[in-house]
Amino acid sequence: MRTFNWAVLGPGNIARKFAADLAHVPGAQLHAVASRSLAKAQAFAAEFGAPHAVGSYEELLTVPGIDAVYVATPHSEHHAHTLLCLRGGLPVLCEKAFARNAGEAQEMVRVAQEQGVFLMEAFWTRFFPAIAQALELVQAGVIGEVKHLVADFGFAATFDPKGRLFDPALAGGSLLDIGVYPLFISQLFLGAPATVRAVSTPTGTGVDANCAMALAYASGATATLFSTIAATTDNRCVLYGTKGQLQLLGRFHAPTGVRVQLVGEAEAQEYPAPNAGGGYHYEAAHVQQCLAQGLRESPLLPLAFSLALMELLDAVRREIGLRYPGE
Repeated sequence: MRTFNWAVLGPGNIARKFAADLAHVPGAQLHAVASRSLAKAQAFAAEFGAPHAVGSYEELLTVPGIDAVYVATPHSEHHAHTLLCLRGGLPVLCEKAFARNAGEAQEMVRVAQEQGVFLMEAFWTRFFPAIAQALELVQAGVIGEVKHLVADFGFAATFDPKGRLFDPALAGGSLLDIGVYPLFISQLFLGAPATVRAVSTPTGTGVDANCAMALAYASGATATLFSTIAATTDNRCVLYGTKGQLQLLGRFHAPTGVRVQLVGEAEAQEYPAPNAGGGYHYEAAHVQQCLAQGLRESPLLPLAFSLALMELLDAVRREIGLRYPGE
């Protein structure tokens, strides 16, 4: 089997989870690490057995043999770092949120298409087996016509005005970091909303601590979504249909199965889908499959979906009056 050489741009916490999960992807290995700190890049490379470590993002383009780059820097940097790699001819898997706003995301997509280089948002949730199972059940009409979706994601973060979760310059706040998950799952099952309403509570730096969203769709369905970095929530997603309800088991953004409770049935039906590793290997394996087939984007998570999601995030930010420096 041919070895697939991954590079990590931005060796932080999420990149560490991704790199560890490459052990679950046939043929995958960490080949290079790029950081603004050479010492940090070298330490990360040593931890995961990567032969190359560089002390600048630009220098990554000089490393031979890279098959794809995982961009794992803060949201505010996704646009610049993705463009750097794309213009260097390197396929990119870019962490969610794809960019700060739809304008940045549109330029990323345009450059990828002009360069003829693969680009995909690293929305790992899309590739979990339980998500495929849930989509199949909903599309088969098992719970009837979906009328409402509810999803929440929250954890209590320690306030740090210079930390990525709270710094406006890093596009901090609950919305782009974790509010994107409820919005993603609503878009996956219900499509684009016709109406978006939202309210929020600001942190001491002005970014959102809480964000509550209400969406309505042309189909007649609605969704209520919530994110917070001020409290721990159930991290739960339920779809309510005319014949019953479907719940994603475990944390909905990394689900371990599906439960279906039909109207009039005493017992719920469960479809377990346990995950190997941390779950990041699913997206990595999918990128490798796409590139092996010569694709320039994913058929499961096309660029149009990511652009629509960024437009939805922009709509929510307009509702809550949140702008990031430099926009």
